[in-house]
Amino acid sequence: MPHAACARDTLAALYQTHRRQLLHTAARILGSRDLADDVVQDAYLKLLERPAPEDLREPVAYLFQTVRHLAIDYLRRRALESRLFAGHDGVEHAVSNAVAEDAAVSHQALALAAQALARMSSRTRRAFELHRFEGCSQRDVARELGVSATLVNFMIRDADAELSPCREYLLPG
Repeated sequence: MPHAACARDTLAALYQTHRRQLLHTAARILGSRDLADDVVQDAYLKLLERPAPEDLREPVAYLFQTVRHLAIDYLRRRALESRLFAGHDGVEHAVSNAVAEDAAVSHQALALAAQALARMSSRTRRAFELHRFEGCSQRDVARELGVSATLVNFMIRDADAELSPCREYLLPG
């Protein structure tokens, strides 16, 4: 069996095993069991549609990260729609100046975040990326970078502190 099909089958089996916990994770983010069910189902479909990453070492973490990202995307989309269509009766929808301003602020915040990442040492930046973007545990990051888990904890804390001024503009309110 080719690697992609084998990995997809493994993820599908893990999905079935962890479905209840995935629902709980999504429900905590969304505040609704019904919406969580939709997001978890979407995650399953996405897992079946595209091949799993070839270097996937933590398939369970990958499942939870996929569900978490889909739930957050849903909240962001819902917040944007509510800002776009606030005060409209559903007949016509126009993009308001507030949305354009939000886009400009988000663009500026992303630029600030990129600058903050560039100021970090390459090791701290890599620890942050592995942990926050790729979903690796701090222990796995420590192993990959050849440092202690305690040092990884401090590097992630420092990176979070460096990025904190940008956070309020990048996350939904």
